[in-house]
Amino acid sequence: MSPTLRSAVDVAAGGKTRAVIYCRISQDRTGAHLGVDRQREDCEALAERNGWQVVEVYVDNDVSAFSGKLRKRYRQMLADLDEGKATVVITWHTDRLHRSPTELEEYINLCERRGVTTQTVQAGSLDLATSGGRLVARMLGNVARHESEHKGERVARARRQKALAGEWMGGIRPFGWGMPTGAMRKKVDRKTGEEVDVPELDMMKAVPEEAEALRFWTNEVLSGASIRSLVKWCADKGVTTTRGNPVTHQDMRAMLIRPRNAAIAIYRGEEVGRGQWEAIVDEAKYRAVVAILSDPSRKTTPGATPKWLGSLLYRCGRGDCPQFVYVTQSGGRSFPSYRCQTGHGGGRRAEVVDQYVEDSIVERLSRDDAHELLLPGTDDVDVAGLQAEAEKARRRMKDLGGMFGAGQIEMLAFTEGTDIARKQLEGITMQLARAATKDPLVDLVGAPDVRKVWKALDLDRKRNLLRALVTVTLKTPRPGRMPDGGYFDYEAVAFNWKRGS
Repeated sequence: MSPTLRSAVDVAAGGKTRAVIYCRISQDRTGAHLGVDRQREDCEALAERNGWQVVEVYVDNDVSAFSGKLRKRYRQMLADLDEGKATVVITWHTDRLHRSPTELEEYINLCERRGVTTQTVQAGSLDLATSGGRLVARMLGNVARHESEHKGERVARARRQKALAGEWMGGIRPFGWGMPTGAMRKKVDRKTGEEVDVPELDMMKAVPEEAEALRFWTNEVLSGASIRSLVKWCADKGVTTTRGNPVTHQDMRAMLIRPRNAAIAIYRGEEVGRGQWEAIVDEAKYRAVVAILSDPSRKTTPGATPKWLGSLLYRCGRGDCPQFVYVTQSGGRSFPSYRCQTGHGGGRRAEVVDQYVEDSIVERLSRDDAHELLLPGTDDVDVAGLQAEAEKARRRMKDLGGMFGAGQIEMLAFTEGTDIARKQLEGITMQLARAATKDPLVDLVGAPDVRKVWKALDLDRKRNLLRALVTVTLKTPRPGRMPDGGYFDYEAVAFNWKRGS
């Protein structure tokens, strides 16, 4: 039935033709809804010219039909049409309704079943109850899908080209970059929809105070600091993210491992070359931080912040138990005690164990031969040579990508070549990490008063030093009074020094 005939039937039945309007815009960066508002105005004008009664307007803002993301209002419209709410769907263009053949077929079946026609502002009328109307709809759908795919290819090529050129790719301002140029630009406020003046930023230039913070955080991690301590530092200093929010654990980690810190350009998660901006952090230090924060053994506490030196670091020495110990005051104990994670056996008084371990570490680091505990120097690591090798590996991956895109090599050759280059880059990264990581023992070995330096360290630093220097195992203590007259069995605290003896 044609739209005109359908209208005549509705009028003869005593009322206007019932119509619904569907509006959608794929991307609304400002949140001002300007695109869908214009669509709605045009659709309402079309309904008024035809004398149709608009019973509902469905709007999906900032939702792409091509992406496959759920369009809630579109799904609601289909449900309402299936219940007979209207006989005409008005939209600005057919590509506002769907760009997926699967969606189109579902829509065609519904319209054919319920006698619904589609009227567009730009492409005229589509009567999906006829084979000719369905043919036109499918052709328009294929054209729209081709346009979406072609646009996606153009955008991807443009972004890859910008990445390879080391240019800023856009998005949220990364911590450390974005110096005001002195000029202003217009921006639509997401809340009010009004245009406001905001400073123009040069994303190739570092913000001095933020760059200094990034360098400080990097050096702290290389010296054994935890992300937790850096988050607390930010809270104490009033340092926030570029959005003005408090810095979280996730924020801090993301800022520390961002390749941009070392002027490394990224495309789709892969390194593609050098950026055109000046590095804030030396590449060797950056790669060392990434290696440290990616080390699975670094995470020793799955839950709350540790409050004791050996919590989940000291090992249980009862029989062949492979577990670590933690501190608890449960089971009627009057003081905190180290106990195995499995819960077997008794406990060892935590403050006495920790004090003995601390005294033993201080004594070992105070000896004349303490310098022998330090890791070998990095003089044998050719940092400049390694960085040159890394650059060659990245260039090789870039060249392989270009050759594959041009059809000069097959997928197998491309995959094998990039895998080899990536593995080489990982090896280089480990060597650079070795060159930049600071030995946690450095500040104590050779100090005039080792105990004073030790006491000044925060718990995270002490635990990091313990982890690097020695494995402590709490064996089953002997019963009764010890030779020194006390009841604490010091010999049941075993030390396995990882360096020296």
